[in-house]
Amino acid sequence: MTPMIDIRQAEKTFIMHLQGGIELPVVRGVTFHVEPGECVVLSGPSGAGKSSILKMIFGNYRCDGGCIGIRHQGALVDLASAEPRQILSVRRATIGYVSQFLRAVPRVATIDVVAEPLIANGMARPEAQERAGQLLRRLNIPERLWTLPPSTFSGGEQQRVNIARGFISELPILLLDEPTASLDAANRAVVVELIDRKKRAGVAMVAIVHDDEIRHRIADRIVDVTSFASAA
Repeated sequence: MTPMIDIRQAEKTFIMHLQGGIELPVVRGVTFHVEPGECVVLSGPSGAGKSSILKMIFGNYRCDGGCIGIRHQGALVDLASAEPRQILSVRRATIGYVSQFLRAVPRVATIDVVAEPLIANGMARPEAQERAGQLLRRLNIPERLWTLPPSTFSGGEQQRVNIARGFISELPILLLDEPTASLDAANRAVVVELIDRKKRAGVAMVAIVHDDEIRHRIADRIVDVTSFASAA
């Protein structure tokens, strides 16, 4: 089977330009792959570089060496050397991202925040809103709140809106950064079900999850990031 994500010897170092150019190595020698329908969970203590690896896969961080291979529209694209336009194309058509924090345009209704990725890819607004409503119901966001901006919600409600927005697209790769961190047990179970559904659809996922129970429920493999951090 051809991996959807194939990372080889990737590394990242931050340069502190305002502090005399001090170099802070983050990770080095990052090497793993993710097959379709597989969820790989990154493990390690805070500061080990898990989020940095996720951001390199998404193209937010340009890595300083190695290869970030992404299977995009039938071809392997190396995000370590790709042009910005190509990175944006990969994000739009191939990689979804659920971060810990909801970033949405102020005063936009929740239903439209969730539906926006589908509309941006050409789906008619009514159909996109219908799909968004289905996910919001599943994540226990009451319909009376859908016309309100998510900035008015509690932290847990905002995270559920964030999850709905991230899971609504049928993209072949999904990155998950602490998707269950602010959720109660019932909604954590819903997220586990959503992840299982993505697996069955052949989606390749990389996740950061600090909850031991959730990690072992969703992980097909666990990659210990400390081995990459300690080599820096």
